[in-house]
Amino acid sequence: MPQQTAAIQRPPAEIAYREELDALRRTDKGPRPPGWALSLRAVKSFVLGGDGASAKLVASPALIERAMVTLATSRALLLIGEPGTAKSFLSELLAAAIGADSTLTIQGGASLTEDQIKYGWNYALLVSEGPSRRALVPAPLHRGMSDGKIVRFEEITRCPLEVQDTLLSILSDRVMAVPELSGEDGMVFARDGFNVIATANTRDRGVNEMSAALKRRFNFETVFPIRDADEELALVKREAAKLLARSGVPAAPDDDVLEVLVTCFRELRDGLSAEGGMERLSSVMSTAEAVSVAHAVGVRGHYMRGDRGRPEDIIECLAGTAAKDNAEDLTKLRRYLEQKVSKRSGEAWKAFYAARHLLTP
Repeated sequence: MPQQTAAIQRPPAEIAYREELDALRRTDKGPRPPGWALSLRAVKSFVLGGDGASAKLVASPALIERAMVTLATSRALLLIGEPGTAKSFLSELLAAAIGADSTLTIQGGASLTEDQIKYGWNYALLVSEGPSRRALVPAPLHRGMSDGKIVRFEEITRCPLEVQDTLLSILSDRVMAVPELSGEDGMVFARDGFNVIATANTRDRGVNEMSAALKRRFNFETVFPIRDADEELALVKREAAKLLARSGVPAAPDDDVLEVLVTCFRELRDGLSAEGGMERLSSVMSTAEAVSVAHAVGVRGHYMRGDRGRPEDIIECLAGTAAKDNAEDLTKLRRYLEQKVSKRSGEAWKAFYAARHLLTP
């Protein structure tokens, strides 16, 4: 891994939080499962904060404990939930803390093939030498088993069923056969520390439903949206500030602007406002989307006007978020502004409502 990270848009967790991980390793006196770089208590502190480490996401401590216990056993872990609930980030943090490497990642999709998961070949060497260990190109699953690392499988239900089922024997027997090679090279045995963390989007259910056999090899954990408004606001402010700093913006939008943003997202997501029930949007109004909008608001304000962002900038950015999945959501958003936002006091809310005309058709 490169030591200079200034030009990296998004360094992996083991680099971004290297100092915290090093400090935890020095002070960690707890028992560690075989192959783990930290004890379960230290991993929990790394994710949720404690023992000198910062809190990196908002999640139930019980969820983190169950996830860690699963990964210390022979079961794999499947994190399921709505889009934008930090499933991928949680898997990254766990992989970085447990094995000091979160980069062994398989990105699920309709075009994914078995060799992208297990191993491929250097065809020039394959033609000149025939099948050999030197010609083999290990993919994330091969590397994770050989090195005793956590492998992250993103959006597993987006993959064809036959690709998903390549995990069956590996998760059961902890061995991968390489039939093209003979002798010791023909079998890859998983070392201590190896396991799989998969994620699945509840909105993709039914696309490529996992087989019953594969489901039995996973423990399922549901990641829910943040329930507490103050915690969500604090997280959006913290994460937006990080993204803005990387974009050359010195400060996040003011608190009253972010409060309008987070409140809107929560109400449009839950279908419930201070004034009573309302229409929910079918689009994903997640915390991750709120962070993205806060980032855009700060960039717009800083680079276009030299300020920290205004409530009307939220309107400009909301249209693209609200109309992603269903054009009718734009109509629902307009009704929300007329029926709910129009009744609210405060300068930020008034400016937000006054900019409703900026919603494009």
